[in-house]
Amino acid sequence: MKDIQIGKVLLGDDHPCLIVAEISGNHGGKIENAIELIHEAKKAGADAVKLQTYKGNTITLNCKRKDFLIPKDSPWASYGNLYDLYNHAHTPWEWHSRLFHEAKKVGLEIFSSPFDLTAVQFLQELNVPAFKIASPEINDLPLIENVAKTGIPIIISSGLATYNDLLNAISTIKNSGCADIIILKCTTAYPAPENETNLMTMVDMKRTFGCLTGLSDHTHGIGIPVAAVALGANMIEKHIALENNNKAIDSFFSLNPKQFKSMVHEIRRAESAIGTINYDITKSAKKNINGKRSIYISSDIKKGQIITRNNVKSVRPGYSLDPKYYYSILGKKALKDLKFGDRITLDDFS
Repeated sequence: MKDIQIGKVLLGDDHPCLIVAEISGNHGGKIENAIELIHEAKKAGADAVKLQTYKGNTITLNCKRKDFLIPKDSPWASYGNLYDLYNHAHTPWEWHSRLFHEAKKVGLEIFSSPFDLTAVQFLQELNVPAFKIASPEINDLPLIENVAKTGIPIIISSGLATYNDLLNAISTIKNSGCADIIILKCTTAYPAPENETNLMTMVDMKRTFGCLTGLSDHTHGIGIPVAAVALGANMIEKHIALENNNKAIDSFFSLNPKQFKSMVHEIRRAESAIGTINYDITKSAKKNINGKRSIYISSDIKKGQIITRNNVKSVRPGYSLDPKYYYSILGKKALKDLKFGDRITLDDFS
């Protein structure tokens, strides 16, 4: 599996997982909040932040017919129709240059999801290091084709994708000249139920499509991303919201900065624990090597006495004779007096 470069970061199976803080509409329409989220993401240990680049009229129609109304059981039902929701949640395009500058200033990579061709061109002009195809756009092959023709790495979210959708999208990307593809396993539900996350699909995607994979996570908490990393995720994407902005549009399934920092910490611990294949006793474990078992005298023995199960025993600690010799010494004669608790060697027996 070849490495992929996003900005200054290398992704691959021999590199740390790329951790992305998704800002989405959690800025609440205030650029100062967006800037603060970038700084909080950096302090929390994220490697990158992600935006969404659309306007109400580039992602939907300003229409109030039934098809465009938000279902009443949606967490965003109060916005009425799709246009009003997206018009409220979008990140103004005039902010992008400032946000890109701010992210680079603090040492974060920054990229975005385009939702139409004008957004693709706009983001190219900002030298975006990667494009993210959001899961509802997985079947928009003309959009995907145009993104792929830029040659910039593409991250695909699978939340609303069938197997054939993924196959078509990946074929379109490769046929359009882009070879740098990352697939994110995603469950498009807010919040997403843990039992519908199916992380093993992420593992299978890597094998089936020959791409780096990761997780775009909408579950509560930090456990699922850590589990994904343990299964080989190359990227984790998680929404971040300010601590004091509970009314932000996606805050109800986002992590606050403190929680995001905990997630990063646990991911890095998991990566450290995964380590490499190594059957050697580790440096820190060697000091406890004598916790292993060995054969000790369990009852006083006179010189010439026969060794039986009644006068030797395999016990802790491990300073005495290795238990692999247990059957070898049974029936032998002691060559000297041996006391309860004595260490022994093979030379103590005939």
